[in-house]
Amino acid sequence: MRPRVYTSIALLALVAASPTLATNGDNLIGIGPVSRAMGGVGVAAPQDSITAIFQNPAGMNFCPCGEKSEAIFGGDIFNPSVTAKIGSPMGAQSGDSQHDVFVIPAMGVTTPINDQWRFGLGAYGISGLGVDYRGQIAGDLYTKLEIMKFAGMVSYNINENLALGLALNGTYNNLDLGSGGSHDYAFGAQIGILYALDMWSFGASYTSPETASHENVADFDGNGTLDTLDLEAPTALIGGVAFEPNDVFLVEADVKWYNWAGADGYSDFGWDDQWVFALGAQYRPTPKWALRAGYNYGENPVQTNDGFNPMGTTNVQGKQVPNVNYEVLRIAGFPAIVEQHITLGVGYALTETIRLDLGYLHAFAKSIKETSAGGAVTIESELEEDSLSFSLSFAF
Repeated sequence: MRPRVYTSIALLALVAASPTLATNGDNLIGIGPVSRAMGGVGVAAPQDSITAIFQNPAGMNFCPCGEKSEAIFGGDIFNPSVTAKIGSPMGAQSGDSQHDVFVIPAMGVTTPINDQWRFGLGAYGISGLGVDYRGQIAGDLYTKLEIMKFAGMVSYNINENLALGLALNGTYNNLDLGSGGSHDYAFGAQIGILYALDMWSFGASYTSPETASHENVADFDGNGTLDTLDLEAPTALIGGVAFEPNDVFLVEADVKWYNWAGADGYSDFGWDDQWVFALGAQYRPTPKWALRAGYNYGENPVQTNDGFNPMGTTNVQGKQVPNVNYEVLRIAGFPAIVEQHITLGVGYALTETIRLDLGYLHAFAKSIKETSAGGAVTIESELEEDSLSFSLSFAF
């Protein structure tokens, strides 16, 4: 295979699979240190503005941020460790991705309009992938995808126990495959509901799919013309329940479903739908301190195709991709495969109106491997992740 074609196709799979600095497939398990420290929960009992904006806009009426106006500024320092190995009759290649640390920003503002209405604005990085195997495997394999989401939302108290919320979302998507960035905008919506009664609360939200089209990103089929690649963020459904017997203790469990198999790009590269289960707890030993912990499990959506025909091709958005290249892209390009995560965090009220929150996440190492028919080609990857989240919130 010609190195130029091989590299272009590899870049295609990296982006089509859209593996990000995330942990549930393409998605961060939660935005901000409070949700991240609690395993990504927050649809039934969000504890800050960013969690309400990201998980469930109806939560603005019941979270602590709904009592007054709140602004939060923070981010994630994300450090994935990615390795890959490819074996063929021509020999074995292995490498470590040279993209090490990514910084992902997040900010949110919520404010009460009156006793029934709340308004919020948010901006946060939801994706930031980068794989750099240049000089190691598959030619000069390099890719970088950055996605920033902006959201404006309102929530309405139907009564003292029930709220509805609506968010309008827009994303800025930038893709660089080594020949310069290609950007596009995508738009969607999120609706949510939250019901709170005594010590229990129940929440659910729906997020619509959003499609970005990246023009002139790479010559995928080797005909001398740069091609377009469509990437679609999938439909997402989230449901959760929270138990808060007093002001000291909170426990919440969420279930999430991502429709990867129905999304452009992901469906082209054989991703399955994904169920995610999250559990988080918060303990306040004093009014100033909050201690948090969580666990998150999401089954790897990237499926193996053991026994694939190394001489055949696969159609990806109208381009015929040789199967060996196609599988290298899916498995070695950037395997968004981690499944189990533990999280910890702490919050401290610096003053009556300023709070500092920190969160830590570790995604345990997960590997994936597949072999062609006859065993001539083997492809394997391993991914492990660590991240540190931080934020400052201001009540006014």
